[in-house]
Amino acid sequence: MWPNNPVLYEINTWVWLAELGRRAGERITLANVPEDELDRLAGYGFDGLWLMGVWQRSPGGRQVAVDHPGLQGEFRKALPDFSDLDVVGSPYSVYDYRVDEALGGDEGLMAFRHRLRERGLWLMLDFVPNHLAIDHPWRAEHPERLLQGSSESLIRQPANYFETTENGQWRVFAHGRDPSFGGWTDTVQVDYRTPVARRAMADILLDIAERCDGVRCDMAMLVAQDTFLRTWGGAFDPPRAEFWPAAITDLRARHPGFVTLAEVYWDLEWDLQQQGFDYTYDKRLYDRLEEGDALQVRWHLTADVSYQQHLARFIENHDERRAAESLGVERSKAAAVVALTLPGLRLIHEGQPQGRKVKLPVQLGRRPEEPAVAGLENFYRALLAELRHPVYHDGQWLLLEARSKEDAPELHRGLAAHQWRLGSEFRVVVSNLTGQRTQGFVSLVLPLAGAAWTLTEAFSGDVYERDGDDMTARGLYVDLPAYGYQIFGFQKS
Repeated sequence: MWPNNPVLYEINTWVWLAELGRRAGERITLANVPEDELDRLAGYGFDGLWLMGVWQRSPGGRQVAVDHPGLQGEFRKALPDFSDLDVVGSPYSVYDYRVDEALGGDEGLMAFRHRLRERGLWLMLDFVPNHLAIDHPWRAEHPERLLQGSSESLIRQPANYFETTENGQWRVFAHGRDPSFGGWTDTVQVDYRTPVARRAMADILLDIAERCDGVRCDMAMLVAQDTFLRTWGGAFDPPRAEFWPAAITDLRARHPGFVTLAEVYWDLEWDLQQQGFDYTYDKRLYDRLEEGDALQVRWHLTADVSYQQHLARFIENHDERRAAESLGVERSKAAAVVALTLPGLRLIHEGQPQGRKVKLPVQLGRRPEEPAVAGLENFYRALLAELRHPVYHDGQWLLLEARSKEDAPELHRGLAAHQWRLGSEFRVVVSNLTGQRTQGFVSLVLPLAGAAWTLTEAFSGDVYERDGDDMTARGLYVDLPAYGYQIFGFQKS
């Protein structure tokens, strides 16, 4: 089973396999990923891999991407020498929940999953509940599962509806969308107001669960009743029906230990946790770390631990700017130390340890070459090695308070600090989220009195001798440069 507070690594599957193939000089799929590549990934110390984008992509969706003028600009910005051959279509315009043959098909995935388990790694895949590919077979075979409109809908909201003729019958379907934006023009909207659609999507989820150990659910809040009705109107049948509680209950009955991760925004994280999700995106923490306001970060972390332990922490993913670009390398390290040592799921994005800066549109199957940032991968390897300790998975977490020295009353304000405790194993994490030197005393809630202690810092290996009575009375004194960070282990001297 997955550990508590797992570390998850997101991989852009199509791009990754294509790069492996270019290096090897042969076609690489999930069926024949080189052993040394799997060993490399396992060596980081991740608990699981999220293979983003394995499902069969849509020919119609790909054509939408090729023809979309706005996307052409994004493609050129990310990959100046791109051609139409690089456009593989969005992984969130799913034509069929079978592994794309270009990636090795279902048999390739089965072999890949087996090899991951041999290395102690779990596998997470995508589920895109809100919509399907614009040319999905349900248009002809099961139109009752899709949200339909009228000629008036098409006239009034041309960005949100499209017309088609299936089996000689003219119909208007809705594009998938959220209530804040126009439709995703490579998709068709599933009608969650109907029990037949909910059952069909729940069956897809169960089928996915046969092939992996967890799912990341795209824009999961869109199919919750309140959000769905705000977007589309109408009424659910029956009136109080919800998709997620029933679907997740059924899923867990058949697959105990299966992990569910929700992409969710708009402060609906708690709602989706209550509907059954193990983990929900913590976009608020991401935003506050990007803003660089240490006070707001600390305020965010005062939430109840029972809520926080179900959050997914990250400083980048495929939807957000690259951390090395948005924060800068040094600031990104300080942010990573905070985010990835908190309770909850810890998400690291492919290329993050190397300092990639280009945010790649998901419709592209190739990315530009980028030089690795010197020293950054060593930082992540050290952090991940630290996170292997059981204290970060089974220990008790506590947010800590900091105060300034009397002669420097404002210098502690950039500090974010917390502790972990598992029996006699202690860790204290401190990070300076500002571009100025920060000093202060961190108040510890640990049984330190009456003994001398040796503190070992995880990144540098530096050793400090400290008196337990002094640390109990005054706290642990820290002095950090701009965007500095330290993690201390404690051992009785």
